[in-house]
Amino acid sequence: MEKSDIRYQAYVSILEEELKPAMGCTEPIAIAYCAAVAREVLGGLPEKVKVGASGSMIKNVKSVIVPNTDHLKGIPAAAAELEVIASVTKEQITAMKEFLQTTPVEVEHIDNGITFDIIVTLTRGTDTSMVRIANYHTNVVHIEKNGEVIRDIPVNGEEEEGLTDRSLLDMEHIWDFIHTVDVNDIREVLERQKTYNMAIAREGMRGKYGSNIGALLLDMNGNDVRTRARAMAAA
Repeated sequence: MEKSDIRYQAYVSILEEELKPAMGCTEPIAIAYCAAVAREVLGGLPEKVKVGASGSMIKNVKSVIVPNTDHLKGIPAAAAELEVIASVTKEQITAMKEFLQTTPVEVEHIDNGITFDIIVTLTRGTDTSMVRIANYHTNVVHIEKNGEVIRDIPVNGEEEEGLTDRSLLDMEHIWDFIHTVDVNDIREVLERQKTYNMAIAREGMRGKYGSNIGALLLDMNGNDVRTRARAMAAA
């Protein structure tokens, strides 16, 4: 595939979009991101939080541990982050727990005909802010402050507005791209993916998570190269 082919740059962009890192399960991260944007728009810590979420979102976040919350689960914990999840200090975790105890966080089911939908509304005195994310995890489609619309991108069903056109993907051209791509064009994203996946696998082998399939494979089948590879993939 030539670099001049419209598909070439599209495939590079799709790799970058699909391999974007997230701290833990992506659904609670999306809620935290939505709440963080809403807090920034509000200009201060809210006195009341309302999270509207589609059924799929509620199901997926309900039992998931939210990163950097001292093992708290669910939508209120995700919404209470209200900041960048990767850099939360112990003091901020304590403040977040106090916030959950003193601030009402309402969760409601919304059905706007799409699978991925989050609406966070914050209130502080007479000020309000509202932010909506739809269809994918960072797609902020609506922002309001005190009823004034700051951003409004129409949501037409489950289209992924702002992402590279996935209709350009087909097996013939994917195969061509794989065998002709300039590795330097995708090196950064693949190196990052390799580094993160290996770190996750090593932590999975070191810690006690879930069914510990990786450690179980080593116990059952020995420590040869093939078994170690399977164990790391399963960890």
